Amino acid sequence: NSGVVSLLRPLLLDVVPSVRQTAALGLGRLADYNVDLAEAVVKAGILPQLVCSLPEENRYYKKTAAFVLRAIAKHSPQLAQAVVQCGALEALVICLEDFDPGVKEGASWAFDYIARHSPELSQAVVDAGAVPLLVLCIQEPEIALKRIAASTLSDISKHSPELAQTVVDAGAIAHLAQMIPNPDAKLKRQVLSALSQIAKHSVDLAELVVEAEIFPVVLTCLKDSDEYVKKNGATLIREIAKHSPELSQLIVNSGGVAAVIDCIGSCRGTVRLPGIMMLGYVAAHSENLSMAVIVSKGIPPLCACLIEEHEDHIKAAAAWALGQIGRHTAEHARHVAGANVLPTLLDIYVDTRSSEDLKMKASIFAKKALKNILQKCTHLPALEPLLHDAPPSIMKHIIGQFSKVLPHDSKARRLFVTTGGLKKVQEIKAEPGSLLQEYINAINNCYPEEIVR
Repeated sequence: NSGVVSLLRPLLLDVVPSVRQTAALGLGRLADYNVDLAEAVVKAGILPQLVCSLPEENRYYKKTAAFVLRAIAKHSPQLAQAVVQCGALEALVICLEDFDPGVKEGASWAFDYIARHSPELSQAVVDAGAVPLLVLCIQEPEIALKRIAASTLSDISKHSPELAQTVVDAGAIAHLAQMIPNPDAKLKRQVLSALSQIAKHSVDLAELVVEAEIFPVVLTCLKDSDEYVKKNGATLIREIAKHSPELSQLIVNSGGVAAVIDCIGSCRGTVRLPGIMMLGYVAAHSENLSMAVIVSKGIPPLCACLIEEHEDHIKAAAAWALGQIGRHTAEHARHVAGANVLPTLLDIYVDTRSSEDLKMKASIFAKKALKNILQKCTHLPALEPLLHDAPPSIMKHIIGQFSKVLPHDSKARRLFVTTGGLKKVQEIKAEPGSLLQEYINAINNCYPEEIVR
């Protein structure tokens, strides 16, 4: 409000280097503070002036100028575009080639804040020739430089398969994979994130990541004391598992499923989420892979997530994963039903206290999971309690399963009467000629008329 931005602008051209540098630092801190101040710095026409003198300046000024550019670019795609339009990328590429690691680090930060906004801005960073230099930066000895260069490669890769391929073509995967065992937690977070962002796009890219021999070393990350390392490690495994049965089988063979299950059991909250999703993806691919999740004792921790977690999306993910495990055969469904999962799924589905958001997320997935499991389930003791609480949309599936099993199982027929199941069936009002009525008729036909009466 005091007009400081316009007062600082001429100082960027001062004859004294420390004045130029300190003026730039002041502008950077203003721009960093909020989007309005960043816009004010751009409107004052400071960017062209800052960028124009950059190649000739000393290392202190270069670091400060990179800070100003990053402070402006971070707020929005529009401000990042303003940084690109003033010719900053070419100047920042020169900084990435600087001898001083601090200058390289400053330039990497600026590239990161530009690239993260959109595919177009990422492409501009690629076109400026930054990627090969960033790959060189992750090979430098300075940990701080490695971290931000890995983060920038991650943010470039996330937008599209083509951008990820550019990072791969520059030879990034091998160098990133070598850093997975590094003791620095912040570096590991960024390395795992970058590999995830590459692997997520396609089978081919995921296979290239796997070929860098990340297994079994990546499994150690699931036991890391840093929660973000755990989460990013599980995310990387998830992004690989989702693509194909072959990649999922490779993860199973390397002990990945058991390691993820241990990870889910030992942590709480959103750290669990990628591991939950990974188990669902593996189980969805085939009967054998689903059975691998069951044999590795994957069902109990997923049930625990349904009960313990309060976040809707975590409950929804756990419900989805259980549905994927139980949908293949009667044997798969029996394992899920035998863990007493069905009443919990039903509770989530019918809970009237649930928020609208919960109704939309967790309850939808709980309903789908119930249907998936019920279509295969012949485990009558697990189905019995649902008869007394299930809403009509689920009741049809439950009655359908009883109508399949009861005609062939005399012990089940006796139990069905003594537990009140048959009585409950008589209370159901079904449309004449409907599928539900057919199921009820099939059940009633298993018994003498006086028992039905």
